[in-house]
Amino acid sequence: MAYLKGNLHLHTIFSDGSQTPEEMLTIYHDLGYDFVGFTDHDYLIRPHYWEGIPESNGSLIVFKGLELEYPPLRYQHIGKILGEEETLFVFNHPQQYRLSVAEVNRQIELISRDMPIHCLEVTDKGVYTKVYDIPEIPLPKIASDDAHTPDQCGMAWIEVHSRREKDAILRAIKQGDFKIGLK
Repeated sequence: MAYLKGNLHLHTIFSDGSQTPEEMLTIYHDLGYDFVGFTDHDYLIRPHYWEGIPESNGSLIVFKGLELEYPPLRYQHIGKILGEEETLFVFNHPQQYRLSVAEVNRQIELISRDMPIHCLEVTDKGVYTKVYDIPEIPLPKIASDDAHTPDQCGMAWIEVHSRREKDAILRAIKQGDFKIGLK
């Protein structure tokens, strides 16, 4: 099995991004990515969101998803990435809210009552935030660029040791079988 390069947190004109899904796919394809996940904000998406996301772009695997608002906890963002049968939930960018490690763990515990949290994002707009990349937060740590514009694409990614299949990729991430990459 090869390592597959991907980003599971990006936005389009369907919420607060500046590019269409097709334009984002072209950018990531040209950057040599193997997979991407669209995670437009759930409260901003427009009708027909799901139909507006292409199924693929040549060899680029496309995950559909959302960035969920979790209002009970200061509007924490949770990435929800859909495979064929698997679903991945990511605790997104704790640095954006300046959360302490204790607050991150407390919020993960509370959110886990409603949905499982499989991993933690240790980047904020593609910038590595090492304060969260520690064993005291007992989850696999992923990197993403949370791209809203073309200049934000390719800042951070994960390289997953997996077959080229959506559910296999998500299972590998849940198991921590990946490494992070940073520009």
